[in-house]
Amino acid sequence: MAQIDLYVDPICPFAWVTAQWLLDSSAGQHTVTLKQMSLAVLNDGQAVDADHEPMITRSRRIGRLFAAARKRHGEEAFTTLYLALGVKLHPREPDTDDDTAAAGALRAAELDHVLLGALDDATLDPAVIEAHQAGQTALGGRGGSPIISIDGQGFAGPVLTAPPAPHRATALLRALVTAATTPEFAALQRPYQGPPAFTVDESKH
Repeated sequence: MAQIDLYVDPICPFAWVTAQWLLDSSAGQHTVTLKQMSLAVLNDGQAVDADHEPMITRSRRIGRLFAAARKRHGEEAFTTLYLALGVKLHPREPDTDDDTAAAGALRAAELDHVLLGALDDATLDPAVIEAHQAGQTALGGRGGSPIISIDGQGFAGPVLTAPPAPHRATALLRALVTAATTPEFAALQRPYQGPPAFTVDESKH
């Protein structure tokens, strides 16, 4: 049994696919903990084009909400809120409103509605930065969402463009754990395109 930590930005659609796959595939086999990272913090001081500015704003606001939830309800609140919010944000529709989605997620997760005020509370930014830095430390360098750590070995990704079929999902997890716990293994990557799909494409299996 491996200890697996997955660092995710709640607004990241690729991380949402990865988290769903990991939680579904690891049940009873490994201990999985979802943790917070921040694309807004990652891009602090970096030039961001106009198309990505809304994403950074969403990351910053939603990140504060999760920091407040962790502070008020404990670290386990991150996963509870993440799962409740994810179904409202992914796939993201043109009319998706973050405030409405956040309010609905707090209700679904049975967390205090007062946390909604955290979206625009900049005093929570240091807590977001601290959580983000923990993921960067686990990776051992600068990386985006998601970051995975398996028994203390950190890697960027895995990035999934769609949920794998069930028989491939468990095989993928076994392979990933084997790779991560092989001391000589360093990295494996290929180009990918987005946005991701959120359901299994049966035509490919």
